[in-house]
Amino acid sequence: MKALRWHDQKDIRLEEIDEPTVAPGKVKLKVKWCGICGSDLHEYLGGPIFIPVNEPHPLTKEKAPITLGHEFSGEVVEVGEGVSNYKVGDRVVVEPIFATHGHQGAYNLDENMGFLGLAGGGGGFSEYVSVDEELLHLLPDEISYEQGALVEPSAVALYAVRSSKVQAGDTAAVFGCGPIGLLVIEALKAAGATDIYAVELSKERQEKAKELGAIIVDPSQYEDVVQEIASRTNGGVDVSFEVTGVPVVLKQAIQSTRISGETVIVSIWEKGAEIMPNDIVIKERTVKGIIGYRDVFPSVLNLMRKGYFSADTLVTKKIKLDDVIEDGFHALINEKDQVKILVSAE
Repeated sequence: MKALRWHDQKDIRLEEIDEPTVAPGKVKLKVKWCGICGSDLHEYLGGPIFIPVNEPHPLTKEKAPITLGHEFSGEVVEVGEGVSNYKVGDRVVVEPIFATHGHQGAYNLDENMGFLGLAGGGGGFSEYVSVDEELLHLLPDEISYEQGALVEPSAVALYAVRSSKVQAGDTAAVFGCGPIGLLVIEALKAAGATDIYAVELSKERQEKAKELGAIIVDPSQYEDVVQEIASRTNGGVDVSFEVTGVPVVLKQAIQSTRISGETVIVSIWEKGAEIMPNDIVIKERTVKGIIGYRDVFPSVLNLMRKGYFSADTLVTKKIKLDDVIEDGFHALINEKDQVKILVSAE
């Protein structure tokens, strides 16, 4: 079968590999749609970050080359011995986290945690994947396969907002309106945040944020973004979310919060970032990070049934697996009007 494989930084290849078989406790899926994630781009441009290279991953026992893709939906085509919760024909999404003891406790913080599609175990940029039954969630009938491919990134956004101290009626700022940033705006709306400021340079992404009800702050239009937000909010927002992975933006996100405000770092970083500790100390601010998600996929699916995290708003392009490198990865790098690109193996 065809699969997109990561070999090294700036070296991904569409290759023919063996179709996976079904072992006990496993479920074989025909992949329907898979989204290209910012993490995939980070691995391509600046990796390895999560991908095991020198030593096999302790849980998957795999190392590069590995098949990419962790934001995907699919149809069950075969079930292994002992599988009781899924049957052939079921429509599912994958929660792609491996942990030592499975999805129990704070499984996203497990010291051996890895993502299917980054740590091995197959990936969504292929025709078929065989996954542990535990990683699956049924798609409600009213949610399409395309919408299903947005469950994983929406889970990141919802988990970020739930992990923050934002409350109904609070103000917030989202720095960076790529797919995750836009989904954070949606999650903030669901949480009851009132004024949500979106800091973004791209005109196309500004329009997407505006569609979602955010107040646009275009850095090219203001000498000092932090001061602009402070003047509009009487001293700063309650919570800010950093979703760019750009050092100067992290500083702005911290400085944009009020006294005792909070900044949540959502992005994955390729390099270090310098901050001024006094920005935190003098105003008794807090800064926290989140990785992935846990225990939120059912809530994401419930919110999707109510119209949140809509693919119609976020997806800007749908392509075939044959075209994933040029029309997918390269397009996201070079075309600033792109937001979320979905890939079909069919």
